[in-house]
Amino acid sequence: MPPRSPLDYDVSVAADKARRQRTRGLSGAFETSRRHCDWPGCDVTGAYRAPHSPERLNDFRWFCLEHVRRYNAGWNFFSDWTVTQMDAQFRADRVWERPTWALGKGPRAALGNHPHAEGNAWARWGFRDAFEVLGDAATLNPGRASNQNHPRRRMTRVEQRAMDALGLAHRVETRTEVRARYRELVKDLHPDLNGGRNPDPERLAWVLKAWQILRKSRNFSR
Repeated sequence: MPPRSPLDYDVSVAADKARRQRTRGLSGAFETSRRHCDWPGCDVTGAYRAPHSPERLNDFRWFCLEHVRRYNAGWNFFSDWTVTQMDAQFRADRVWERPTWALGKGPRAALGNHPHAEGNAWARWGFRDAFEVLGDAATLNPGRASNQNHPRRRMTRVEQRAMDALGLAHRVETRTEVRARYRELVKDLHPDLNGGRNPDPERLAWVLKAWQILRKSRNFSR
């Protein structure tokens, strides 16, 4: 018999369906299964699989058609859950198991490396993390928690000059620090606080102008 040509391959939809049905029928059965039904006392071939338990969704038990129907009819994912646990799960499902917070408030605590409520939502879909790229070692954006030493956004050139006029670094985070430095300089330079003397009127003018710029800036948290 001459060898079959690699080009002699039917790529039609009908042929593809026929090939798929050889391993798994339209009813969900695995036709090539050689397992015995796991139902006690049943010796029929187990061609249908079902999750072992809610805690072991990726481990399967194998049944015949009659017993897989009975097994599924009695299946209850929430059978051992308390009312409190179910209520928490329903609330999480409404937001796709992602943390939420009030608009403009931000998260109450650092999110760390877990953008989902449980941190491994991918596992529920049967994915395995052999190279540890989805779990705690994932290269996810840790958010605000790892960025405490950096300014919230890039300052404008005018704001940078105002910070220089007050002698402050551009990484200052709070308006309170800016106000404290401004008041310190005013005490040293303002004539009303120095017995009528004005040691450096030009710098005083810069300090007053710098504060007017920075007090309206959105680069500070408070």
